[in-house]
Amino acid sequence: MMAKAKTPRTTKATNNSVITMPEAGSVSLVRKTSPGNGSSSDLEAKIRERADKKRYPGPIVFEGNAPADIGENLPLRSLVESPAAKPAVPARIWLGAPNSIKGPTEAVFQRQSGSNLLIVGQSEERTLTLLSVSLVALSAQYPPGSARFIMHDSTPAGLPQYEFLQRIIRSVPHEVTQVNNSSLDGIISSLAEELKRRTDDEKKKSPEIFVLIQGLQNFKRLRQEDEFSFSSSDAGTTVNPAMALLNLISEGPGCGIHIIAACDTYNNVTRFLGRKALSEFEMRVLFQMSASDSASLIDNPDAATLGLHRALFYNDREGYLETFRPYAQPGDEWIEEVARNLASLRGATNPVKS
Repeated sequence: MMAKAKTPRTTKATNNSVITMPEAGSVSLVRKTSPGNGSSSDLEAKIRERADKKRYPGPIVFEGNAPADIGENLPLRSLVESPAAKPAVPARIWLGAPNSIKGPTEAVFQRQSGSNLLIVGQSEERTLTLLSVSLVALSAQYPPGSARFIMHDSTPAGLPQYEFLQRIIRSVPHEVTQVNNSSLDGIISSLAEELKRRTDDEKKKSPEIFVLIQGLQNFKRLRQEDEFSFSSSDAGTTVNPAMALLNLISEGPGCGIHIIAACDTYNNVTRFLGRKALSEFEMRVLFQMSASDSASLIDNPDAATLGLHRALFYNDREGYLETFRPYAQPGDEWIEEVARNLASLRGATNPVKS
């Protein structure tokens, strides 16, 4: 016998508000509108505005077919808008939006071996976006002069990727050393000397150094060769850049020098780093690739099933694997807001060294 549907009971309040009251045992959405106090959409807008001011997050929506929006990253927004910066211990960067109810996916840099990040993916736009957002996040965590940033990028001037990176660099209040193939040897040599100085005097406090490399495969001098490569180096070169990079990767994190490198394929990872250096990257981000390459990088083939707007974050030290949505490339409005907040709140300039 079919049960008879229960009809909701409606009562009218004295203030012209209408409230729908369900019968006992039924479920109904209770909505109250008050014509004298404005429409419901106006009230919702005011509530949302107040929530934004108090940093309450909006509704959690899992978008499967779209990249994440960097503007929705509340921890980063709070950092950028904070009135002062204190050196972060430990420093962290945000990679994208999670596929679960938690905070943004993040990578944390400690002063310990293996605290480097490797990004592997064939889309230059996505890897450059990760590096650029990382630069902004790290810049917001350190007062000017308390950290160094070295950006390796060989993109020719005039290309959209180059112009985007220049806008990001101009937005931060730190000095950013830009490196291309022509200036590579000198910068790597200076980093090798800095590492030696820190190793010799471990008690002396030194600022963090973050070495960001976009397109590792484009820096041929960093490619690992056989022993014959030492004799084929330029006569005036005292430091082999490839060997110096390996030393920075293995010894640098414990002395406050961290590498954040992006490479296009697993084959180039092995050519430029080798298996031993790969093990020094305890944090890794993988975009879609073959099952065999994924298994070689993280002992798991799951990167083969990733879609266009998905990536994996692997943390070898902590032993977990997380799927997340990487951030879309920020627009000019977000970059201008970052520049305005960091410049006005820190009162600093940002000379660009190239």
